Amino acid sequence: MVRRLVIRPGAIGDFIVSLPALESLRTDYFEVWVSSANVPLVRFADRVRSIASTGLDLLGITDPPANLMAELRSFDSIVSWYGANRPEFRDLFDSLGLPCAFRRALPPAQPGVHAADYYLDQVRSLCNNLANATPHIECNVPRRDYAVIHPFSGSAKKNWPLEKFHRMACGLQQIMPVHWCAGPEDPPLAGAVRIDDLYELACWLAGARLYIGNDSGITHLAAAVGTPVLALFGPTDPAIWAPRGPNVRVMCWRSRQTGSGALQ
Repeated sequence: MVRRLVIRPGAIGDFIVSLPALESLRTDYFEVWVSSANVPLVRFADRVRSIASTGLDLLGITDPPANLMAELRSFDSIVSWYGANRPEFRDLFDSLGLPCAFRRALPPAQPGVHAADYYLDQVRSLCNNLANATPHIECNVPRRDYAVIHPFSGSAKKNWPLEKFHRMACGLQQIMPVHWCAGPEDPPLAGAVRIDDLYELACWLAGARLYIGNDSGITHLAAAVGTPVLALFGPTDPAIWAPRGPNVRVMCWRSRQTGSGALQ
């Protein structure tokens, strides 16, 4: 029996586009360590833990929990996007004789190479079968007649102007109810739905007839559960970071030449 550990830090969107790679790495026993917020989204592992709960972030800085080394040595294979840019961390793993393959956490800006394809290619040599390159999170929720708008992201420069979202919502409300969505770290937004557990949020998004949002982790989440998505991209490259899904449309609102807020 092959025991494999995968360590995948990162924000929601980074994690979701790497889901096909993670699922491709499954073995007889499969354990995943991720950022705390992403723990509920891992539905395909024998065990999932937050990186913070393992003490891994203390390794090489101070004495880690006594059982950490025994746990790491119990695996036949470790694939880690954590610590890939820290030579001293990689050297420590080597000195301890841990069977770890480090992978670069963020894709380079290569035109035409989507992040999901990049992460899949990173693990190709370690897998017998590669998963489909479209991230998928199963939520058995019936579709209902409402739209969701999430007007924020992890960076203000990626946000389409809020007043434009309001104008879009006014028109959309003539067709169906519109719910606003905001995360725990997003600015105040009157009446916004805030669901901290990401799988519960995924299930709520799965029931929507339409989702509209910026280049954000929540937009990737909506696409991964199969909801029709309109993703609004500004400064980031949709060829690399656009959400993937059967019902995704991407529109760009900032041209490199003019910086315009008009949708294209």
